Amino acid sequence: MLTRQDLFTLEEYAEKRSAIRSDTIQIKKLREVNLGEHVRMLFENKTTVQFQIQEMLRIEKIFEADGIQEELDVYNSLVPEGSNLKATMMIEYTNVEERAVALSKLIGVERSIYFQVGNHDKVFAICNEDMDRETEVKTSAVHFMRFEFDQGMVKEFGSGVPVKVGVSHPHYNYEIILNSESQDALSQDFNNN
Repeated sequence: MLTRQDLFTLEEYAEKRSAIRSDTIQIKKLREVNLGEHVRMLFENKTTVQFQIQEMLRIEKIFEADGIQEELDVYNSLVPEGSNLKATMMIEYTNVEERAVALSKLIGVERSIYFQVGNHDKVFAICNEDMDRETEVKTSAVHFMRFEFDQGMVKEFGSGVPVKVGVSHPHYNYEIILNSESQDALSQDFNNN
């Protein structure tokens, strides 16, 4: 969990922003998982969340203690806690009409996202704990998810056994095996790094 002591002042951040942004982009590349061409997941960690908080403080020019704490309270829920991975999932279509049709067909897609570590059972996402993000007629283009793993899964995840990530929805079905670089990056979340 991030605290005020983990954050730079607005002035410090302005001086270091370019380097921090560059480093964070490289980290995010390893933590991005694409399930086909329309579902993208970004797995958050302390570094990605800290960058997001710093950006919000900068954009909104927040420097008072209460405002900073509000941002920490909102974004800390995205930091993994040792037995889980947390992601922001985006459903992406460039064509507006195509996106509208897809979002109406993909109700519940967020609950059909899963991990499978080796021969263990699939671990399905726990979704949108902050608020409901779908209606009876469409789903949201952005969802927040958490994947909870038991200790056996955590151990195997870090040992390099094949890890599948997929989506099994009637209107969107796709599965990949994580590449080793992404698997290594995500396994660090189990150590709270």
